[in-house]
Amino acid sequence: MKSLMSLNTLGVALRSGHWPTLAGAWVHLTVSFMVWLLFGALAVAIGQELGLSATQQSVLVALPLLGGAVLRIAAGWACDWYGTKRTGLLVLGVQLLAVIWAVFGGRSYAELLGIALLLGAGGASFAVAMPVASRAYPATHQGLVLGLVASGNIGTVLVLLLAPRWETALGWHWACGIMAIPILIAIGLFTTVVQSEPIVRAEGEGAWWQAAWAMARVPSVYWLCMIYGVTFGGFVGLTSFLPVLLHDQYGSDPIVGGSIAALCGFTGSLIRPVGGYVADRWGGLPVLVGVFVALASMTVLAGSLPALPWAVGLLVATIAVMGFGNGVIFQIVSEWFPKDIGLASGLVGAAGGIGGFLVPIGFGLLRESTGTFLFGFVGLAVVSAAAAMTVAPALRWRPQAVVPAPSPGSFSR
Repeated sequence: MKSLMSLNTLGVALRSGHWPTLAGAWVHLTVSFMVWLLFGALAVAIGQELGLSATQQSVLVALPLLGGAVLRIAAGWACDWYGTKRTGLLVLGVQLLAVIWAVFGGRSYAELLGIALLLGAGGASFAVAMPVASRAYPATHQGLVLGLVASGNIGTVLVLLLAPRWETALGWHWACGIMAIPILIAIGLFTTVVQSEPIVRAEGEGAWWQAAWAMARVPSVYWLCMIYGVTFGGFVGLTSFLPVLLHDQYGSDPIVGGSIAALCGFTGSLIRPVGGYVADRWGGLPVLVGVFVALASMTVLAGSLPALPWAVGLLVATIAVMGFGNGVIFQIVSEWFPKDIGLASGLVGAAGGIGGFLVPIGFGLLRESTGTFLFGFVGLAVVSAAAAMTVAPALRWRPQAVVPAPSPGSFSR
């Protein structure tokens, strides 16, 4: 009976808005995440072909994450000022250009870095998909809806699972080329099912960069950027780097390493809507304390680098906590900035991308300098513990218009 009531509640929530737009946003994000982590899934094969060091591989994995961080800001602005649909199609077009270049180019490390930057357009999708879904639904279901569309980061699972197998059969160049098919499908679907919305700008409003600069100076925004850099940065950075880590530490081949990374990404993606739902019911800030304490504990345990079966369980649990935290944080973003969700999600999402860039870079550099991945995990644990201590002060930074979270017995934000 309880499960039937939960399904009925979910159905009511989905019918309260335009579900085809939600589906289009989900497909956009899923395909984009596949593109975004494409080089992470193929890093071992590319590294072997070009004779790359661990640090060079980590840069190749991390650069799309940095490119996504920068492009998320631009995409967030464009969504609020020029429309989400046009921005979303442009983002997909850049991704298509990147994979075509990878098919016919990528013969040198410098060229690979250029392709990696363009693959960063996959990370910009987050600043498109979130406002697309948000504006299609009422405020009472924002946490659940944003959690559902953000579960499109399951694209990380698909690319980590499939790309190494494509590479084995066709080589890494054509493994990239296969990605043109889902990108074209996403372009067609986004064009046909996503609602177009009028762009309304009040007379006398400044340029987009003025709005962005004003929002960036709000204490609550840069606090959200910091903590999302920990949860999402850890999720995408660690997941994308896992094939390299597992290959160097345990001797796993690319298919096995990709499968383990896919399992981790699947768990983190699946649990993200749960984080949003729990934050809807209990309030995002109280839940965040537990998230960061759990994350600090799990990363310390994973850093012990136990035997592979134990390591897999610890990595899955660690990335699951990160995914849950991602859902909680974006419930807070939608609650605190409902009128500027595109710009806010762009800025916060960019910080997540920067965090994702730093994780593989940090792991690669520390591995080369110390001979172990232990200190990479220790660094994540320290940052997580520090983030937990910032949650209580964040109550002072909450926008004044935001009301306290509802009691657990209610279904609203």
